[in-house]
Amino acid sequence: MAYQPDSNRYESMTYNRCGKSGLKLPAFSLGLWHNFGGQDTFENGRSLIRRAFDLGITHFDLANNYGPPPGSAEENFGVILRKDFSGYRDEMVISTKAGYGMWAGPYGDWGSRKYLFSSLDQSLKRMKLDYVDIFYHHRPDPETPLEETMVALDHVVRQGKALYVGLSNYGVEETKQAIGILKDLGTPLLIHQPAYSMFNRWIENGLTDLLKEEGVGAIAFVPLAQGLLTNRYTNGIPGDSRALKPNSFLNEGDVTEEVLIKVRRLNEIAQVRGQSLAQMALAWVLRDQKITSALIGASKVSQIEENVTALNNLELDKEELKMIEEILNDK
Repeated sequence: MAYQPDSNRYESMTYNRCGKSGLKLPAFSLGLWHNFGGQDTFENGRSLIRRAFDLGITHFDLANNYGPPPGSAEENFGVILRKDFSGYRDEMVISTKAGYGMWAGPYGDWGSRKYLFSSLDQSLKRMKLDYVDIFYHHRPDPETPLEETMVALDHVVRQGKALYVGLSNYGVEETKQAIGILKDLGTPLLIHQPAYSMFNRWIENGLTDLLKEEGVGAIAFVPLAQGLLTNRYTNGIPGDSRALKPNSFLNEGDVTEEVLIKVRRLNEIAQVRGQSLAQMALAWVLRDQKITSALIGASKVSQIEENVTALNNLELDKEELKMIEEILNDK
């Protein structure tokens, strides 16, 4: 049976303007970093994307290396687009990135003009798209001149292969320089995608202020700290946790008893608020309007539904914020 999106999909989602641009992003965007690759169940990924769209999530975030294997998330997403969303492309914001290793040799990684052009062409072929809405440089390149990387981003916009450009994992000074270069080129930086959560607050040391001052949007990835800020860890490390899997960004050594105590105490505040810990953690990320969108991941439809329900209570009062701060700062 052909997929028909929910006719009420835009009624409950909040859409925030991305910096000073004309683009609005949903408060929650769906990331395809995990659970959409060639080793995952295709129909599950398809169900996740369908349900996200039904709930008003219009932004779907990918990268060339998402899988595993690398490239397979884009391939699967392209198939889902053709099967279910061929008439809805203009209602979707699709982003991809390049900056990590994709193919052998000296031209398959980092930030050279050659790599970025080749990578985006490959991504478009995998998804069978004429353009993406946002093309990111995924990480700064310590050897390629920043001007070369930024000129390449400017040119993919001028070629019509991307509508906007973004940065991910850039520090404050690198971001400031990149903003200046892109502004001079006439392709302003739309958005920055940093890691940000209660347990990872590095962007508060100047980056959010810079983005606000320059009119650049921000989308936070891993806002739930790879699942650590959910109810799954209130009783210790579950057997299927990412912390127990090889090549995971969440390591078993990161999940200490000290961290788990904080998780339990934060969960107690969430319960008083009538929320899950995940919902409160997302409300916290969005609390001061410096973050345009929180990039959520999911392996189950129910997780997307739970996260989006956080929209029902995004307000954190001064007392709650004080209690959360005390827990996070408690040694």
